[in-house]
Amino acid sequence: QVTLQESGPHLVKPSQTLSLTCTVSGASITTSGYYSSWIRQPPGKGQEWMGAIAYDGSTYYSPSLKSHTSISRDTSKNQFSLQLSSVTPEDTAVYFCAIHSDLTGWTRGYWGQGTQVTVSS
Repeated sequence: QVTLQESGPHLVKPSQTLSLTCTVSGASITTSGYYSSWIRQPPGKGQEWMGAIAYDGSTYYSPSLKSHTSISRDTSKNQFSLQLSSVTPEDTAVYFCAIHSDLTGWTRGYWGQGTQVTVSS
């Protein structure tokens, strides 16, 4: 059984960096062909793919978020992480991590339950 669990602070102040970690069980993030993504859903809006790190360590980002998004991984812990810098209240959302077998197939695959992050002073 593949499970993913997001962890990190639920409240971040404006201009700070949001940091989240996804711990994966039941599958290896280095399995050939796997992509590990971060997706978010602001209140009242649709899901937004933020970026991914591939099985080989290559990274891919949404053009609209690339300037302040970084995704990294710790293969020894089978974890991958998101850093979103200079956050504003518009970054308030439920953040999900997911693993999937093709870069554009982030709506499929395995997802975490999501974690609410609020940006507020």
